[in-house]
Amino acid sequence: MDLLRLERVTKEYSGAPALAGVTLSFRAGEFVALVGRSGCGKSTLLNLAGAMDFPTSGEVWIGDALTSKLNDAALTALRRTRIGFVFQFFQLLPTLTVAENVELPALLAGLPRAREKALEQLRWVEMESLAARYPHQLSGGQMQRVAIARALVNSPKLVLADEPIGNLDTVTGGIVLDLLGRAAREQGALVLMATHSAESAERCSRVVRLRDGHIE
Repeated sequence: MDLLRLERVTKEYSGAPALAGVTLSFRAGEFVALVGRSGCGKSTLLNLAGAMDFPTSGEVWIGDALTSKLNDAALTALRRTRIGFVFQFFQLLPTLTVAENVELPALLAGLPRAREKALEQLRWVEMESLAARYPHQLSGGQMQRVAIARALVNSPKLVLADEPIGNLDTVTGGIVLDLLGRAAREQGALVLMATHSAESAERCSRVVRLRDGHIE
């Protein structure tokens, strides 16, 4: 079964379509690049895939869940347990340590062994030695590795990454892309990444090109 499916999805803002009749499906273990110019619909597609927004028409399915039919409690549970988010600007909480930032989604989801899971993920991104530090004590690349650990701590089936290397140098960006690729291969997640970079897209197993809200 498809892990994520969009069927004839249109999303309009003030009458202007950001996506227009898009049909796509994705499976577990794929590392997919969404490529296109600013305004092409990449971020809109990610927001719909993450159940942060809903289509004007059409359907978005995450597994067997039709997102537009879920109530607030079900949406919150879906986002906490089945989706991980990686942002361009990291979005780490400055008053929490590295370990506490990674642990937080597991605590919010009420999962057991939250700290143990956090340290396991920090070990996976080779950041366990910095677990007691605060975000301001890290480099940009280190913060993004922590953000990836946080996104993966609840073992989500879907990982959404919005320009995850937009603020990083080439070498550090390559490390981040390697980790996202490994999340797909080793943990079986569907990793959906919005990017402007053709070089980043080449690292993915599949590329979806968008132009003016349509699939090219």
